[in-house]
Amino acid sequence: MTGPTTLPVTGSPRHDVVVVGGGIVGFAVLHELLAAGHMSVALVEREDTPGTHQTGRNSNVIHSGLYYAPGSLKARLAVAGCAETKAFCAEHDLPWSECGKVVVATDSAELPRMAELVRRGRANGVEVTELDEAGVREREPAVAALAGLWVPSTGICDYGAITCTLARLAVDRGATVHTGRAVTSVTRRRRDAVVHTDRGDLLAGQVVVCAGLRSDEIARASGFDPGVRIVPFRGEYSDLVGPLADQVRGLVYPVPDPAFPFLGVHATRGVDGSVHVGPNAVLALAREGYDWRTLRVRELAGTLVDPGFVKLAGKQWRYGLGEMHRSLSRSAMAAAVARMLPGVTADDLRPPHDVARRAGVRAQAVRPDGSLVDDFLFVQDGDTDSGTGEGPAVLHVLNAPSPAATAALPIGREIVARLEGKSVDAA
Repeated sequence: MTGPTTLPVTGSPRHDVVVVGGGIVGFAVLHELLAAGHMSVALVEREDTPGTHQTGRNSNVIHSGLYYAPGSLKARLAVAGCAETKAFCAEHDLPWSECGKVVVATDSAELPRMAELVRRGRANGVEVTELDEAGVREREPAVAALAGLWVPSTGICDYGAITCTLARLAVDRGATVHTGRAVTSVTRRRRDAVVHTDRGDLLAGQVVVCAGLRSDEIARASGFDPGVRIVPFRGEYSDLVGPLADQVRGLVYPVPDPAFPFLGVHATRGVDGSVHVGPNAVLALAREGYDWRTLRVRELAGTLVDPGFVKLAGKQWRYGLGEMHRSLSRSAMAAAVARMLPGVTADDLRPPHDVARRAGVRAQAVRPDGSLVDDFLFVQDGDTDSGTGEGPAVLHVLNAPSPAATAALPIGREIVARLEGKSVDAA
């Protein structure tokens, strides 16, 4: 998947389903469509390679399902996806490890929140062991904490490699994949839908839009009100070097603040053996704003005047300033890490050699009332039966940040079931 493919506009075949977006969720949907017997399927991706954005720029953690509200889509699909991701990696000889995770409380005020994590995890069917200070030290000798949780099912992998494998398998089974081709909108007609791209139109019986950072834009351009705005939050990473890095065995996470969908600055030993720390969460100056130099005035202005973002900023500006401080000051980031790993200084943090590992941008849906959408959000425009007068279904994936990579394979099944009218929203 290194270059664009083309499909002639004149005489273009009508696909059963066209998937918009070539991240791991898009390719998981394509994978499941083929498994369900849809023989004429296509995927369109604006970049030249799959998994360029959220998929290829994250911690590569296989999440257990510990954090999420019981009964939510995140809980149900992440727990299933945790096992399925490991099985997929094993089947296709992709790098992965079930290294386990320690969640640590460094302040007594965090202990009630930790107890809630235990409740949620066990309600979701996740194995959780409570640790005292000595137990934390036994698992992670460099960590200082009052208490902790041991979650053995958490792992690490390479989501970019998984996505490329899904893409290869789909093409081998007859799917058409268009890269380097940007979708601008979707028009629903009586018996089909037209997927408009910058290189001509495609026809489809049904459409699934998994466009991540551009998902709300495509919905609005298609005449569909998504009810949310995607706000891009950049998360930056550093490599941890030196003696303390050598002592990190697996994954070390803080107790998250329940007011935010972010899990906090954590330490992760990746499949390549390096230890990275991060991310923070700062407002990106563009939808694909991976550093402070990338500014798109129209995109930033659209965020700043959005009523939902204005209300969010009014409530959480102190939190935002703290995140900006950690972005601009290596010493401030080191101090955040040192709460869990005492002794870490700014000299122990280095920018990753791989530019793609330095930062990712989370596509976070924000409602008009300023609340952050905390669950996956799949919204359907139209009927599942493309033969009705209402026209074909266009399903918009409007919120699929972490743990969507972990949950991607079950998400694919969930979406295909919804297209076939076999599933209801469990959120």
